[in-house]
Amino acid sequence: MKKIVVTGGSGLLGHWVIKEFLDSGYEVVNADVKHPIAPLCKTIITDLQNLGEVYGVLAGADAVVHLAAIPVAYSHPNEVTFKNNVMSTYNILEAAGTLGIKKAVISSSESSYGIVFAVNELSPQYAPLDEEHPQLPEDSYGLSKIVNEQTADMIHRRTGMQVVSMRLGNVIAPNMYENFPGFINDPEQRKVIMWSYIDTRDAAVAYRLAVETDGLGSVALNIAADDTSMDIESKHLVETIYPTTEIRKKLEAYETLFSNEKAKKLLNWQPMHSWREYVKVKN
Repeated sequence: MKKIVVTGGSGLLGHWVIKEFLDSGYEVVNADVKHPIAPLCKTIITDLQNLGEVYGVLAGADAVVHLAAIPVAYSHPNEVTFKNNVMSTYNILEAAGTLGIKKAVISSSESSYGIVFAVNELSPQYAPLDEEHPQLPEDSYGLSKIVNEQTADMIHRRTGMQVVSMRLGNVIAPNMYENFPGFINDPEQRKVIMWSYIDTRDAAVAYRLAVETDGLGSVALNIAADDTSMDIESKHLVETIYPTTEIRKKLEAYETLFSNEKAKKLLNWQPMHSWREYVKVKN
């Protein structure tokens, strides 16, 4: 049995990631600043900005999955968001690399591309938006994610540790599908995230596969469902909302505009859940 430390396991996605690893036979420890509402494993209260505490909680682990972060821009002063997200990730990777841990998965974001929290409205250069798209944030949250990805590259160069950076789309737990009828026909509401989403269960599988897959080096992967969160066809969404954006492929029906092809190929991953299974669409 391999031991996995999951940081931020008390949060929205953390519950599902911990469950996925437990169901797959792993020993899991949750490192967080608070206990979860419904605990699934042991929780160790840890300040991830304290390198000593990070060494302590990672001792004996075979891999680390880093979910903990201030999850959005502007919920805290900009410098607080940046310091928290950058230092916690640096400490996790520094300690893991020094301890000889061979696998780490960290949580990046679609926000790193800059469109989500842009002060000056920003259109994607092309669609579907893939990992090669320029990252142009105007906020400390998006910037922190880019720095974290570069920290991953640095640690990999120095130690050889595999680090997968998950550029997550909008994370949706099963109970949140009840909110979809309120926006599926209003493209303005979710345009800055390219109408993307990812079911927590599918994201959890991707995190597990990122630990179990070998030879990835340091790599960033978009993590999104196969479809958009809209009841409007993808081609029409882009042409209507982002008329200057280049469409680089023939778009099929409601196909995702936040490309997940690289993750599917490298991880042998397939998202299984679509909001259309849970929400009745009016014809």
